[in-house]
Amino acid sequence: MDGGGTAQLRRREMAAAISGAGRCRLSKVGAGRRPPPARVRVAVRLRPFVDGTDGAGDPPCVRGLDSCSLEIANWRNHQETLKYQFDAFYGEKSSQQDIYAGSVQPILRHLLEGQNASVLAYGPTGAGKTHTMLGSPEQPGVIPRALMDLLQLTREEGGEGRPWALSVTMSYLEIYQEKVLDLLDPASGDLVIREDCRGNILIPGLTQKPITSFADFERHFLPASRNRTVGATRLNQRSSRSHAVLLVKVDQRERLAPFRQREGKLYLIDLAGSEDNRRTGNKGLRLKESGAINSSLFVLGKVVDALNQGLPRVPYRDSKLTRLLQDSLGGSAHSILIANIAPERRFYLDTVSALNFAARSKEVINRPFTNESLQLRVLAPVKLSQKELLVPSEAKRARGPEEEEIGSPEPPAAPASASQELSPLQKLSSLDPTVLERLLSLDRLLGSQGSQGTHGLNTPRRERMVLMKTMEEKDLEIERLKMKQKELEARVLAQDAMDPKDKENSSPAMLRPLARRTVTVAKPLKKAVVMPLQLIQEQAASPNAEIHILKKKGRKRKLESLDASEPEEKAEDCWELQISPELLAHGRQKILDLLNEGSARDLRSLQRIGQKKAQLIVGWRELHGPFSQVEDLERVEGISGKQMESFLKANILGLAASQR
Repeated sequence: MDGGGTAQLRRREMAAAISGAGRCRLSKVGAGRRPPPARVRVAVRLRPFVDGTDGAGDPPCVRGLDSCSLEIANWRNHQETLKYQFDAFYGEKSSQQDIYAGSVQPILRHLLEGQNASVLAYGPTGAGKTHTMLGSPEQPGVIPRALMDLLQLTREEGGEGRPWALSVTMSYLEIYQEKVLDLLDPASGDLVIREDCRGNILIPGLTQKPITSFADFERHFLPASRNRTVGATRLNQRSSRSHAVLLVKVDQRERLAPFRQREGKLYLIDLAGSEDNRRTGNKGLRLKESGAINSSLFVLGKVVDALNQGLPRVPYRDSKLTRLLQDSLGGSAHSILIANIAPERRFYLDTVSALNFAARSKEVINRPFTNESLQLRVLAPVKLSQKELLVPSEAKRARGPEEEEIGSPEPPAAPASASQELSPLQKLSSLDPTVLERLLSLDRLLGSQGSQGTHGLNTPRRERMVLMKTMEEKDLEIERLKMKQKELEARVLAQDAMDPKDKENSSPAMLRPLARRTVTVAKPLKKAVVMPLQLIQEQAASPNAEIHILKKKGRKRKLESLDASEPEEKAEDCWELQISPELLAHGRQKILDLLNEGSARDLRSLQRIGQKKAQLIVGWRELHGPFSQVEDLERVEGISGKQMESFLKANILGLAASQR
């Protein structure tokens, strides 16, 4: 039993060893089959200690091992360290030139190939991102050095005698609280981010400034930099409160055939740093800004994790920053991430977070491609030679066997003029051999690029004959319709020229306009005003009273008729409120007495007089004296004449009803 168990255990160990070796061999083969790496390159820069900060004499929590790796103390076990390896590591004594020449300068050549590139500065607040990108007049950063070299390259490649003509434009924007703002034109407002049919990210309405020299760049960039939003915190007196993006576009146009066009874009991005509000002391607006910054950086981390895990949905649209960086992370750009970290121990958690993000970003794969298109040039009119104007039989004998196989079998209907332009359906045998060869090569080029090509070139003989016959039938149909239209126009003109009597006897089948019926307007509903019953009974009992509260009054209304010479008139009954002069005068006097002698409480008994208006009337009476007439109330309340009339009627009827 012991021997059998030992043998069985050995077989299991051998099988495990074989399977492990097989797995290792498969992983190596899989790694060898991967395409050439186009991943995001990551460089880490450690800034020196800042003078005057707490703990400047303490040893740093980060230490560089070589030019590509570093280590940091493990907060879970102080006796261990965490080691990271990146594409490049720049220590405290590294200069701006070292960072630019080692990481940024090599990607500029991709712009001249029509590809995109991006440089991102990432890290916590106060880690030196803006210094890395902008620098100072004594130590220029990545942005001025890259623009200086790029303009020099375009001048050399686009000079006289070179096959390409190059032009450079720049745009500068910031993302502040999820708003895309144009720093070259701050009055443009919030801009939108779009995506074209080829998947390229663009911003409609963004200002583009052409630059030909570094002086042009400074003239546009320096005033725009002052428009960027900055603020003071406990950690930084000029803390960036927004993500700044400098977009440099290089357009190339080929001077000779086939007149290709290329476009390369360079994104230079200075990200705002993540902030711990307990250390920065942010309140109010600064707290709102830090919330927007931390939210966008959190979405940026989600995008990197989704790309590394191969998730079907990458949350680019969850933030304006990630939407703009869609080409740089998992897109079509050569990307460089410069992670800036601080050596102080109080920034330990921020440093570990930045290093973890940089380590995850190193695994993101981009797929750069050349943005190239073909510009079609309009060909000049083709002049036909004497050989091409021969009769069909002679032209057929004059053509060679190869031309006969390519050309169209049917001759043109009529001799073409000397100024006839090139048509896709023109007989190919009538062209010059060199022109024919260029057209066929152009058609093959368009077909290789996925275009539909030019109709009529390289078309089979039978299909070309059917197409030409269809076009001839369409042309004949168009001519027939034109002739019919001219006949109808001539008939109408002849009918207009005839006398009225001749028109009546000319043709009974001639169409005449239909009789139009009279259009009547709907009769409005009658309206009545409800009056107090006591007042109506008293007016009815008085023999000499001529007060008509509701009086029927006739009104004439015009009816429009389309075929009548004069409009018809019809009487319409309506009701109108009328008050006798005696009641009107008595009511006006009562209102005037109440205005001059009544208190604020008494004035509130009037219609349309509230507490505020009553106090206003009493105050005006104390300043200007008693009212001479009721119309003086217009100066107090600022009402119109129609409003005063309705006010009088409502209050006169109300006073009369209250007295009864």
